Amino acid sequence: MKTLAWLLGCMTLVAALPVRGLGHGGGLDASGCHHDRKRGGYHCHASSGASRASRAQSSRRQGAAGPASGSFTGKVVGVTDGDTVKVLLEGREVRVRLDGIDCPEKHQAFGNRARQATSGMVFGRVVTVHVSGRDRYGRTLGEVLLQGGVSINRTLLREGLAWWYWKYSSDTSLGALEREARESHRGLWADPNPVAPWDFRRARR
Repeated sequence: MKTLAWLLGCMTLVAALPVRGLGHGGGLDASGCHHDRKRGGYHCHASSGASRASRAQSSRRQGAAGPASGSFTGKVVGVTDGDTVKVLLEGREVRVRLDGIDCPEKHQAFGNRARQATSGMVFGRVVTVHVSGRDRYGRTLGEVLLQGGVSINRTLLREGLAWWYWKYSSDTSLGALEREARESHRGLWADPNPVAPWDFRRARR
C-alpha cells in the first residue's frame, strides 16, 4: 500500500508540472522555439524566449541614439516636422534633426507647410546624412542630402520655410540664405511680423 501511495503521489506531482517542460522533447532555441522530436514540426512558446525576442526586436525598431559623427545613408520612413525626420539605419529608426536651421512649429504659421515641403522632398527616398553631433534630446544632428547632393537644410532656408538657427550654428552661409529669402519675401517672410520658432516655443511654456 505504501508503494501504491508513493506512486500515486509521484503521478500527481508530474501532472502538476508546467506543460511547457514536459510536452515534448527538444530544447528551446534563442527565440523560444524548437523542433518537436515526438510529434514532429517546429513551433514556438510565446511565454518564453519568443516574447523576449519580440520585446528585443521592438526595442531595436525604436532605436538607440543614432551616430554622433561621420555619415550614413538610409531611407526616410517618417517626417515629424519640417526639421526632424526618421531615417532607417540597420533596421532601426534614427531621428535626425536638420542642423543649423529651425522650422516653424506645427501650430505656428507655416509649420504645416514646412513639414509638407520636407515630406515631399525626402519621404520614402534614400538620403545621406552628414552627422555633426547630437542634441540634448538624443537626436542625431546633421545635414540631409538627396541623391545628387541637394541639401534639404539649405533648400528649406532658401524657400523661406526655416530660420537660420544662429544660436547653435556658426555657418554664416546659412544666414546668407535666410537673408536672401527674407529680402525676396518668400515663404514665412511674406508675413510682416514673423515669429521665430524659439520665441514661439518660449511663449508657450
